[in-house]
Amino acid sequence: MPSPFVQEVLVKSILVSLNDAVAADNFTVFHAKISKPFRDQFPPDRLQGIFKDLVEKHAVFDAVVAKPIVVDEEAKVDDKGVLRLKGHFETAPKQVKYQLAFIPSDGAWKLSGITIDIE
Repeated sequence: MPSPFVQEVLVKSILVSLNDAVAADNFTVFHAKISKPFRDQFPPDRLQGIFKDLVEKHAVFDAVVAKPIVVDEEAKVDDKGVLRLKGHFETAPKQVKYQLAFIPSDGAWKLSGITIDIE
């Protein structure tokens, strides 16, 4: 289990990478940062389609780096070795909520699943 500090780094770095991909409408760099099984299943153009709603809404959520994480569920590594992180950021005017899954890949914890809501 990664330390709370490492968990925060994982969450913030992947959300900032996603923010950059949404802002540029280019998911190539974001794609390179996710786990190999996730990369194989979701090429950049498919990621672009999945996050189309965020791109069209011009969602900007890079302010998360300056905010503390609010944990909604305690971090856990499930029986398949997947690190699951769920929480949100008290951002205004909208709150950023996330559910992230990470697996060991290429010698580090890499993203294997993501759900993000901005409400």
